[in-house]
Amino acid sequence: MEHFIRTVGNIDFQNVTHRHGEQFRQACLDQGNGKNTAGKKIRQLKAMFELAVHRKQLDENPFQYVRPPKAPKNKEIRTYSDYECEHLLRAASELQKDHILEWDLAITLALTTGMRKGELLNMVWTDIDFGEMTIEVSPKDNTDETWEWLIKDTDERTLPLTQDVLQLLIALQNRRPPHYPYVLVPPKRYDKIQLIRQDKPTGRKKVWTYQDARNSIINNFTDMFNQIRKKAGIKTGTFHDLRRTAITNWFYEGLEITEVMRLAGHSKYDTTLSYYLAVKDDLVDKARRAVTHKVSREMLERCVRRGE
Repeated sequence: MEHFIRTVGNIDFQNVTHRHGEQFRQACLDQGNGKNTAGKKIRQLKAMFELAVHRKQLDENPFQYVRPPKAPKNKEIRTYSDYECEHLLRAASELQKDHILEWDLAITLALTTGMRKGELLNMVWTDIDFGEMTIEVSPKDNTDETWEWLIKDTDERTLPLTQDVLQLLIALQNRRPPHYPYVLVPPKRYDKIQLIRQDKPTGRKKVWTYQDARNSIINNFTDMFNQIRKKAGIKTGTFHDLRRTAITNWFYEGLEITEVMRLAGHSKYDTTLSYYLAVKDDLVDKARRAVTHKVSREMLERCVRRGE
C-alpha cells in the first residue's frame, strides 16, 4: 500500500481507477520488482479493494481488470556451485571491515541454514541454542532493545547448526561488546538505529518503520553483496540465491519434500516442489552426460564388428 501511495499519490480510495492500477503495475517493474513480485502486489491490492466492494464502500473494484505481468512458470533456479561459494567467502573475508556486516558469516549462515536476508538480519542471540546447536526463526516484538519484525509465510521453525558454524558464532559473540542483541547487526549500526527509534533523527532518517526492519537494517546491502560477487569473479547472482543453493543441496542430500518445506519455511507445497523438480532434472542431465560417452563407444564398436 505504501508503494501504491507513492506511485499514485495519497488520494481518496474511492477515486482510484483502473488507470491507477496500470500505473502501479508499471511502477513495480520500473522499480526492479520481478514479475512474480509485481503480480503478488497487484493481487493483494485487488483483494483489498474487493473487500471494500463487499462492504458497499465501493461500487466496483478498480483492480478487477488489472492483469499481473506474465511470469514464466518454469523459472530456472539460480544456485551457486561449490567453486562459486568458496570464492564468495574468500572475497567476503578480504573485504571485511569491523564497522560493516560480517559478510563471510552471513554468507555461511545463508548457505547452511537457508535463511532469508530478513531472517538473518533480525536474528538475536537468544534465538541460538548453543547446547542444542539450533537457530530458532522467530518474530520480534517492539521493545527497548528490539524492533518489530514478522516472519514471512509461516510460523516459527528450528534450523540445525553445524559444529563449525557454531564455533564461528561463539567467536563473534566473544568479540562483540555486551548488550547488543542482534547477531549480525554491527554495534555502530545498531546504535544509529536505536537513536532513530528514540526519536533522535540521524541524517535524513527521522523515523524507524516496520518496512525498515524488512529492508533497511543494513544500508546498501545489495550493492555490497554485488561488490563481493564481482570480486569473486561471479557475473550474476543475488544474496537470495544463497538460500536457493541451500534448499537445492537439501534435496541432493536426500531430504523429502515435506522435510525441505518445513526447513525452508515455505507456505506453499508448489514452491518447494519447484526446487525438487529442478534437482530431479539436473540429476537426469548428469546421468545422461555420464553414460553418453560409454554408450557411444559401445555403439561404435558394434558398428565396427558388423562391418567386419
